[in-house]
Amino acid sequence: MKRNHSPNNIVFWASSFFITILVIWGAVLPESFAEVATAIYGFTTRAFGWFYLVTVLGIVFFCVFLAISRFGKIRLGGDDSKPDYPFFTWIGMLFSAGFGVGLVFWGVAEPMQHFLITPVDTEPLTADAAREAMRYAFFNWGIHQWSVFTIVGLALAYFQYRKKTTGLISSTLNPIIGEERKSGIRIPVDTLAVIATVMGVATSLGMGIMQINGGLNYVFQWPSGTTTQLIITAVLLVLYLFSSTTGLDKGIKFLSNLNLSLALLLMLFFLFLGPTVFILNSLTLGIGDYLQHFLGMSLRLTPYEGGTWVQDWTIFYWAWVIAWSPFVGSFIARVSKGRTIREFILGVLIVPPVLAMVWMSVFGGSALNLDLFHGTNIAQAVNQDVTSALFATFDHFPFTMLLSVLAILLIFTFLITSADSATFVLGIMTTNGDLNPSMLVKIIWGILQAAIAAVLIISSGLQGLQTASLISALPFAVILIMMCYSLFKALSREPRQKRKREPRPNRKRKKKETELPSES
Repeated sequence: MKRNHSPNNIVFWASSFFITILVIWGAVLPESFAEVATAIYGFTTRAFGWFYLVTVLGIVFFCVFLAISRFGKIRLGGDDSKPDYPFFTWIGMLFSAGFGVGLVFWGVAEPMQHFLITPVDTEPLTADAAREAMRYAFFNWGIHQWSVFTIVGLALAYFQYRKKTTGLISSTLNPIIGEERKSGIRIPVDTLAVIATVMGVATSLGMGIMQINGGLNYVFQWPSGTTTQLIITAVLLVLYLFSSTTGLDKGIKFLSNLNLSLALLLMLFFLFLGPTVFILNSLTLGIGDYLQHFLGMSLRLTPYEGGTWVQDWTIFYWAWVIAWSPFVGSFIARVSKGRTIREFILGVLIVPPVLAMVWMSVFGGSALNLDLFHGTNIAQAVNQDVTSALFATFDHFPFTMLLSVLAILLIFTFLITSADSATFVLGIMTTNGDLNPSMLVKIIWGILQAAIAAVLIISSGLQGLQTASLISALPFAVILIMMCYSLFKALSREPRQKRKREPRPNRKRKKKETELPSES
């Protein structure tokens, strides 16, 4: 297939036109936009919540099956290909692209919100509520979330590097729809992936910008408001454009290593400054609770007792992950050439969730410990202003200023790596799968993302666009199922890898040859 290295193609124009219409709507009529988006999202989660739960659990099982099956030995590339990046750098890239600023944002906020408004019928602000809060925080940031990223990344990497196709979502469906152009199917699929990616990145940028503003206000008393947030947006734009234009092997690689190093430094620093034994105990207990209730949480709905907690959290998360998966999956695929399917699945499906559980235990566990045993009121503070949750916790530890500055720096680097990774992936998606999109294309998408975030900050339409971005999750969930079937169909056609065995000597023949000929 001939590749188009410019943004002059249908996917680019269709997706950019649709996004522009939504942004104008959100800027001019934010209340109307938010109302319509919330209504559509509310209907899909109520009517198809069961579908999200079943689909994501099915993807978890499918990933495990691929890892332990004979397909696990297949390399994402030629049989003799080797990984492009060392393990630490690879994990750093996964960590930066997949988590973005979300883990820093919710590391304290989510467990404390579950502690205050409990997932099940448990009295809030009690020891039982704390245990349930940690279990569900582990669940929401665990294997289920990363299974979706795993399957999209695996399918893209397999078809790109093993089958030599383009780096487009539609290319993963070749065994089903054929390798001919068939633009009537491919264009809607690829356009949907671009729209979901732009919306997801724009909302994550807005969320991170607000947290940075909240941290600067909480720590340094900087003014909190639109002007400060727009200044932060402009600074981020310059930094992530510089990073993305330096290429994957320079800017993004360096920042990913820096990200992971800063995150580990902050986490270890906090672990030893905080209630270390309590953190380790809560981590151990939380993993046990997570494994024990794995299936029950995976398929939990409340049709008999009513309530919206599952819809507001678990189904919301699964919708968000599905909508976010084209971006994260594309980036993971791009940095995973040369790894075996088994190594890819174990790395993507296991390592980031384990890091997330440790992170939640260190930061969320410390906040829970303070509220339970030291009479603090972090849960209420988080409920009032979720953006300052992490900094409110730092107030109760030594070296508050140092921790806060380190956290703000970490949020900055997370935002930069998420945004420059997105500009890279959007460039691939809108140049017919070119794995090295031109600088012009990356600059266009970089500026467009910042512009969307800025318009949303000014118009207060961030929540509306975040909700709207989740609407794309329902049709993309269907594409995920097709992707799984397509990948299995392609893998089934792979020749079995036979073990090389030394030929065994034929003992009978050898014995006969050594016998003396009988006399006649």
